Amino acid sequence: MQIAVGSGNPVKREATARVFAESTVIAESVPSGVAEQPMGHEETKTGARNRADAALGADAYDLGVGIEGGVATFGGSGVADADDLFLVMWAAVTDGKRWGVGAGPSLLLPDSIAARVRTGEELGPVMDDVLGESNVAKKQGAAGAFTSGLMSRTDALDAAVTAAASPFLSELY
Repeated sequence: MQIAVGSGNPVKREATARVFAESTVIAESVPSGVAEQPMGHEETKTGARNRADAALGADAYDLGVGIEGGVATFGGSGVADADDLFLVMWAAVTDGKRWGVGAGPSLLLPDSIAARVRTGEELGPVMDDVLGESNVAKKQGAAGAFTSGLMSRTDALDAAVTAAASPFLSELY
């Protein structure tokens, strides 16, 4: 099976390859159609769907996969405060007819980082600055930094892609 992941980021390609280990996974750089720093679950999901759709149409692929990271609140769900900001990740998988959408883990942003993101900075560059590194998003990611390496960005995105791929992995759908 030929699968396109709608991103040039090697972490997103690797997360997809983990889920579809028996397939050929190709990275296709496509636009997300959303802000560089998606805010909220809906914008983040929309970016994932747009990437999956564009990746599928990039060539003759069997599946298109889109992955989008963003930040969102959970609206004072009783577990989190209404203004707590979380790193969220959504994935979408399509064959052009059917769709699967799933989320990865959500990680609370430290207050100092959340404050910067709320003022309009993108999480990736903020993490680069805070960690004194470059291209954190193409390595451990914020997820790796927030969990002291127990969960890498690839691990977190793998969970989102697995959830989104469910309709293509299980006969229950």
